[in-house]
Amino acid sequence: MTCYETKCNSFIATIYEIMKAKEYDQDAERVILLKPLNSQSRNMRIVYLITIIITIFLGLASRKWSLSLSPFVAQNAGDVLWAIMIYFGFRFLLVQKSTLTAILLSFLFSFSIEFSQLYQEDWINQIRATTLGALILGKGFLIEDLIRYTVGILIAAVLDKVSLKFTLRSYELNNQRTKNWLE
Repeated sequence: MTCYETKCNSFIATIYEIMKAKEYDQDAERVILLKPLNSQSRNMRIVYLITIIITIFLGLASRKWSLSLSPFVAQNAGDVLWAIMIYFGFRFLLVQKSTLTAILLSFLFSFSIEFSQLYQEDWINQIRATTLGALILGKGFLIEDLIRYTVGILIAAVLDKVSLKFTLRSYELNNQRTKNWLE
């Protein structure tokens, strides 16, 4: 291996470490690498992604077939499911953080979007006039939406806690069985 190839490989390895890095300490001019996701965190991230996709499907279905639903469900399901999707989105992004962190960020994000609807300028109203803009930003401020978001986030957090409890118990049982089998 030539000197050039060695330097090239070293440079590529350094770039790779920087790309994997979660923090960069500018004062010390060094990269601080955080531990990579373990298999359990990776599996939870997959579960959260699947949950997000299912929630999006249910939210879109609640809009499309709203006439087939009871008036109460048709009126409230979309906002509740949107908040559930936001919660699981934060859990997906911050899989190793606490449930409380996801709850607080979900409230902050959802309420910020709702209060942003008080701002009515032409440029943002043109974005809200599109389908995607209406789904993400909403159209007008309603205090009822804050209640729906609260219900959705709390439902998602309870479902998450219950599923985590069973998942962790199952994970511990499998580890114990493996240890017993190896002994």
